[in-house]
Amino acid sequence: MQVILLEKIVNLGNLGDMVTVKPGYARNYLVPQGLATVATAENIKLFEERRLELEKASADKLQAAQGRAKELEGQSVEIAGRASDEGKLFGSVGVIEIADAFSAKGLDLNKSEIQLPEGPIKTVGEYEVAVSVHPEVHFEVTVVVVPE
Repeated sequence: MQVILLEKIVNLGNLGDMVTVKPGYARNYLVPQGLATVATAENIKLFEERRLELEKASADKLQAAQGRAKELEGQSVEIAGRASDEGKLFGSVGVIEIADAFSAKGLDLNKSEIQLPEGPIKTVGEYEVAVSVHPEVHFEVTVVVVPE
């Protein structure tokens, strides 16, 4: 199914790109989320009329994300958890706990923006956690896991 992207989407394309995706992905995710529109002749014409407006909105989102990145970059939080004598946690520290720790500190960070590619943290220590607030804005924060 051909769609026109209304925003930059990681591993798919930039604003205004016409890409082919599976019909279910388009119907169930891209179109309902407002990330794309079906590429019909009428929609292509409407998109070209709105291109400048969409590009300005995209630039504003990027600028806001860069501002958030400057505020959050280099920040650290400390999370206490029950641990064994060897430093292994009883349970784990995931994105929800990290997002809650930042919220408690007064910093706005959503759990969907935190990336833990190796899975949740299961041992005591200091970790660099990747954060992506925009497809083009990535940075790292420090999470220190200490025993209770």
